Amino acid sequence: MKQVLFVLSFIFFNSLIAQPDSLFIKDKRVKEIRPEWKQVNKLSVDLNEVTFVNWNSGGSNSLSALFGCQFAANYSDKYFRWDNKLTTAYGLNGQQGRETRKTADLIEFSSNLGYKPEVKGKWLYSARLNFKTQFADGFKYPNISKPISTFMAPGYLFFGGGMEYGQHIKELSMYFSPLTLKTTFVLDEDLANVGAFGVDEAVYDSEGNIIRKGDSSRSEVGILFTNTYELDIAKNVTAKNLLSLYSDYINNFGNVDLDWRVNFDFKVNDYIRATLESHLKYDDDVKTSIPTEIKGEFDEAGAKIQWKQFLGIGFAVDF
Repeated sequence: MKQVLFVLSFIFFNSLIAQPDSLFIKDKRVKEIRPEWKQVNKLSVDLNEVTFVNWNSGGSNSLSALFGCQFAANYSDKYFRWDNKLTTAYGLNGQQGRETRKTADLIEFSSNLGYKPEVKGKWLYSARLNFKTQFADGFKYPNISKPISTFMAPGYLFFGGGMEYGQHIKELSMYFSPLTLKTTFVLDEDLANVGAFGVDEAVYDSEGNIIRKGDSSRSEVGILFTNTYELDIAKNVTAKNLLSLYSDYINNFGNVDLDWRVNFDFKVNDYIRATLESHLKYDDDVKTSIPTEIKGEFDEAGAKIQWKQFLGIGFAVDF
């Protein structure tokens, strides 16, 4: 009898070692990634106001306002991601004794479709589209008789394919595209005729008559790299870095167009927050000008670094 019990015990313990999952219940279920759409909508208003009454140091009363909207609709499943975002912004500044001036103007739509061959993969094969323009005329103040930009002058369209790293990391994204089409639109005839924003200018005869109108668009093919990184610096303080580098293969390859934004978001509560933004740009097709000795006439001064800084306190509502 003892021998029989010994044999049965030996078989039992060997079965535990050889097939433990058959005798012990283990929860090895992996969370299922189901197809879903997520929407994020945000409205914001930032205000800056200064008022003087009998102020012995002098000064002018002023009021600035920046209105912004963001709409996002994102889809994801095991293998695909499709992120869509529309951003609009418009800012005005009113100062005593001076006309109202525009301080910000943006319409931007972006769409990113990515395919991940493996569920736990870190790289996505991506196709990206980005479009930018503005709402209203822009001027070289104080001259408000002749706009230097307007709706769809310029308008920028980027479309290309590449690879993206970082979708498994919520705060990080790096995208590289070896083949990206960039099209610049200048649909204002006056601006197109002077060759604004890099399009071919109009051709004139000896009497100043237009033989051929300026082009309304210009296309380039180049290489694009973008980087997005978000960091929580402290409680309710977030920094976000957005970098874009583009170089055209055909026209002066190696000359890089730069678009770099750094945003700091200081959250007071669910509705009130402060924003500090730095925006640095360089585009070789955007030429600057300097005044000549003749009043009202300018000479071209080439492309230069553009920089804008914004600090505001305002209200934001997510819905």
